Amino acid sequence: MTILITMLVLIPMATLMSGMIQQVITDAAWNETQQEAIAVAAAVRSGHLSPVIMPVIPGVTLVQVVGPDRHVISASPAAENKPPMSTAWPTPQNPLQNLQTCANPEPGCLRLTTLRVESRLDSPVVYAARRSSPIMSTDSIDGIVAAQSAILMIFVGWITWRVTGRVLRPVDTIRSELAEITFRNLSHRIAEPQGDDEIAQLIRTLNQSLDRLERAMHDQKRFVADASHELRTPLAGLRVKLEEAQMHPRDIEAEGLLDRTLSDVDRLEAIMADLLLLTGLESNAAFVHERVDLAGLARAELNRRAECVPSIRSHLGDGVTVDGVPSQLSRVLINLLDNAQRHAKHTVDIEVCRDGNEALLTVSDDGAGIAEADRTRIFERFTRLDSARSRDRGGTGLGLAIANEVVQAHSGIVRVGDSPTGGARFEVRLPLHR
Repeated sequence: MTILITMLVLIPMATLMSGMIQQVITDAAWNETQQEAIAVAAAVRSGHLSPVIMPVIPGVTLVQVVGPDRHVISASPAAENKPPMSTAWPTPQNPLQNLQTCANPEPGCLRLTTLRVESRLDSPVVYAARRSSPIMSTDSIDGIVAAQSAILMIFVGWITWRVTGRVLRPVDTIRSELAEITFRNLSHRIAEPQGDDEIAQLIRTLNQSLDRLERAMHDQKRFVADASHELRTPLAGLRVKLEEAQMHPRDIEAEGLLDRTLSDVDRLEAIMADLLLLTGLESNAAFVHERVDLAGLARAELNRRAECVPSIRSHLGDGVTVDGVPSQLSRVLINLLDNAQRHAKHTVDIEVCRDGNEALLTVSDDGAGIAEADRTRIFERFTRLDSARSRDRGGTGLGLAIANEVVQAHSGIVRVGDSPTGGARFEVRLPLHR
């Protein structure tokens, strides 16, 4: 395949080169014959033409002046006593012609220029020519170029075969090593060679991709295990309550049983809703973005929580707008406020303002705070710190993970630090609407 491509490239190149060489040689030859013809025509017009023409251009030895009756009036020594070198006769509209002729055995093939001396009908014509040697002929040039092209193609084909073999050997090694890597064993890596050539860069890129794939598989397995555990707990609770009711139907209060089972169902529903939301964010599903007023979102949520304890203090700046999905940004606010109220002792503070080219949303509480070592881990799925592991305090363990995913999907960042009141302070930064 490579040799075929090489030939398809070289053959047109050889043809083009042949044409260029021929053009250069012919242009040079005819330039000289034209100069000689012009000089002789000038002598004819001035009346200084001698019976024997002595050419002034080296190599142009064949010169004739032919009258309108097609008889030779004057000639150079090499063209004396010979018939006209050509039957070509330039017209007044086209007084200069260049041509190649091999019509006469003697003097052989010629590069010939014909020039009409004057525009009148009985004007003589000047023939100036030079012999075309075999090496200068079109067939010879074509043969030389064809031979060179053939040699070049053979040489390039051999080089291509050698180079392709050297290149494909490590590629075949990479293929065989990749074939050994399966989802059951993603720890294997391809041995990286020395140097920084294309093969080495390819292997490094493949190993980096395998690293990312292994981490993704590890995270997926852990996520599936955590999700299974979280779903198993309310399901187990439901089974226990229902089996107890089945075994002792007279000792179970129906209203209390329904309340307890519905609580477990609510928890299952909340976990499933959070999982579906995370799946949608990961799949990059298309959501319609619009202009969103963060202060307006916050006011709507605070009105809904008017009777909640602990109380929420707000500092909401007007005109802080971003581009986003209102339902998702509202979910970020809900999750952060739920987390803050869950851990606050007395109060929760929320603030919305501009900070340069960014919208800043902060939610702070006066609870126990978050240790610096845990400030990255809390955004992982199903993460509960020791102080929050009791499920009776609510939460699915996905709230902060969802908030982080949504903020990143909106080209923003979320960070956690220390609150001025001693607890945790969550800070969300989003690009302002333009």
